[in-house]
Amino acid sequence: MKRTLLGILILASVSCGDLTRQGTGSSYLTIESLEASSGAAPGAFAAGLSSDVVTVVDGTPTVFADLARVSFALLLKDTGPPGSPNTPSPNNAITVDRYRVVYLRADGRNTPGVDVPFPFDGAFTVTVFDRATAGFTLVRGQAKLEAPLAALRNNFSTISTIAEVTFYGRDQTGRQVSVTGRLDVSFSNFGDPN
Repeated sequence: MKRTLLGILILASVSCGDLTRQGTGSSYLTIESLEASSGAAPGAFAAGLSSDVVTVVDGTPTVFADLARVSFALLLKDTGPPGSPNTPSPNNAITVDRYRVVYLRADGRNTPGVDVPFPFDGAFTVTVFDRATAGFTLVRGQAKLEAPLAALRNNFSTISTIAEVTFYGRDQTGRQVSVTGRLDVSFSNFGDPN
């Protein structure tokens, strides 16, 4: 009897993934999609971003912050028995209240202000009960006026990065939750549309 119970416990623990073991909350977030859009064309979202460090508008050099949107899904750690799955309760809802963007380069040169833009934190509020989509700033306008992006205004160089975005929040009982997504961001002085 003891061996059978021990075998069941071992089998159950092996089948649990890392997501179900993280944190003490009964629910967790996944990112279904993460897309970005140039501030100069804010409705054209895509899986990656070509971030123009300066855009000429009516003959005037202009700097736009670049936008992004994220779609979250809330999942339960205990999904319930097959054929009769559990459904989220109001306590399972997760409120995301901030995010952090860090830029990384594949070549390992990741010094903020030298190789990549400075990381930053932003305010963000959305409550996810089942699914939710919300927008946020991915590239701040001021980053385009600071090193290393400011140097791109007068040359044809490109800095290719991966933007790592981590969202932080809590479930309705106060347990902390976080989830991270990534997307490609290339910075340059790209040609402006007519």
